[in-house]
Amino acid sequence: MTERAFHDSRQRRIRRRIRRGAGFTAAADEGHRPLSFQRRRLLATLDKPMVAVVVLLLAIGSLMVFSSTWDWSNSTYGSATGFFIEEHLRNVVLATLALIIFATVDYRFWKKFAFWLLLMTIVLLVAVLEFGEVRFGAQRSFAGGRFQPGELAEFIIVLYMAAWLGSKNTRVDSVFHGLLPFLVVVGAVSFLIVDQPDISSAAIVALTASVMYFVAGANLIQMAAVGGIAGAVSLVVIESWPYAQRRIADFVAGFNDVTLSDYHTLQAITAFLRGGWFGVGIGHSEQKFGALPAPHTDSIFAIIGEELGVMGAAIVVTLYIVFAIRGFQLARRAQDSFGALLCVGFTSWVIIQALLNIAVMTGAIPSTGVPLPFISFGGSSLMVVMIGVGLMLSVNRIATRQKSSSERRSDIASFDRSWRNRRARLSRAGDRPSAIAGQQ
Repeated sequence: MTERAFHDSRQRRIRRRIRRGAGFTAAADEGHRPLSFQRRRLLATLDKPMVAVVVLLLAIGSLMVFSSTWDWSNSTYGSATGFFIEEHLRNVVLATLALIIFATVDYRFWKKFAFWLLLMTIVLLVAVLEFGEVRFGAQRSFAGGRFQPGELAEFIIVLYMAAWLGSKNTRVDSVFHGLLPFLVVVGAVSFLIVDQPDISSAAIVALTASVMYFVAGANLIQMAAVGGIAGAVSLVVIESWPYAQRRIADFVAGFNDVTLSDYHTLQAITAFLRGGWFGVGIGHSEQKFGALPAPHTDSIFAIIGEELGVMGAAIVVTLYIVFAIRGFQLARRAQDSFGALLCVGFTSWVIIQALLNIAVMTGAIPSTGVPLPFISFGGSSLMVVMIGVGLMLSVNRIATRQKSSSERRSDIASFDRSWRNRRARLSRAGDRPSAIAGQQ
C-alpha cells in the first residue's frame, strides 16, 4: 500500500468515527441495527438543564392542579379525577408535543412568518372584542375560555420583536426607525388587550417588548421616554376603569391594615399563614374550598404555600430563577441576533408572568389575573409557553450542531496537518546515511 493510499484509508476511518460520535451508529458489520440519526441528534442537542426545570415545573403544576380541584371535580363531575386534571394532563401532552416539534424545526424558519403572525394576532384581538365570550366581566376568549388571543399576543410579540430588532437593517437607536415603530406596534397590541379589558396581559406585552428593545441596543434616553409614556398611559387607563381604581385603593389600604386588603389578596395571605414553613400537606388545603377564587389558575401559588409551606414555595421560586439563568445563557450561545433575542424575550416573558403572579399572591402589588407559567391550569397559556421553550431549545440545538461541525472540521484539519508533518519528517532513501556513504 502506498503512503497516499494509507493516508486516505486512515482519514476515512477518522471521519467514520467522528460521524459515529455525532449521532451515527457503528457500521453494519458490527452486528447491530442502526439507530435513527435524527432521534439521537435531537436528544444529544437538547439543553438538559432547561428540560429538567420545565419537567419539574410541569410535575408540580399537575400535582397542584389535582390537589386544588379534586373536591370541585368530585362534586361537579362525580370523580376526583374528572374534568380538570384530565384536561390539564391532556394539555400537558399536547403542549409537550408542540415543544418537541418547535425544538426540532430550525428556529430561523419562523422568522419569515413573524409579520404575518403579528397581523393574524391583531385580527384575532379585534375579533374577540366583537365575537368573544364574556367571562368574569371581560370579553377576552373563545371556545369556552380555552383560547385567549391575549395570551397568543404575548407569544407573537416576542417572535415579531426578535425578527424586527434582530434584522441587520433595523436602526434601534433611531427615533424614526426604531422608537416610533416600536411604540406603534406595542401600543396597538396593548391597546386592543386593554380594551377587553385585560390590563395584566397588556402590561406583560409592554414589559417583555421593552426588555427586548433595551437588550437590542436602545438609547437610554429613548427608554426613559418609553417609561414616561407608559406611566402616562397607565394613569389614563386607571382613571378610565373603575375596577382598576378599586384594586389600587384596596392595595394602598392594605399597607396600613392587612385586613383592609382586597378579598383575593387577603385569602392568599391566609393560605400562606396556614401553611407555615412546611405546609399542611398535599390535599389538605382549606382555602381552596371556596375561599380563594380560581385556586387552580391565578391563585395556585397560594395553594402551594398552604400545602407545601414556605419551603415548597421557595423551591418553585428557585426553579424560576434557574430557568431565568439558563435562558439568558442560551441567549449568549445563539449564533445570530434573532436567536439571542428570542431567548431573551421568552425568558423575560416567563419570569415577568411568574413575578406578577407571585407578587399578587404575597400582596406586593395590586391584584391581577396572571397565571403561573407551567403550573396553572389553562390550555392556551401552557401551549404558548411550551412553544416558546421549544424555540429556545431550537436555538441551542443549532448552536450546538454548528459548534460540533466546526470541531469536527478542526479534528480533520489537525489530522491532515499532523500527517503532512509526519511525511515531512520521513527520510527518503537518498537521505539515509548508508545511501549517502554509498554515494561517496
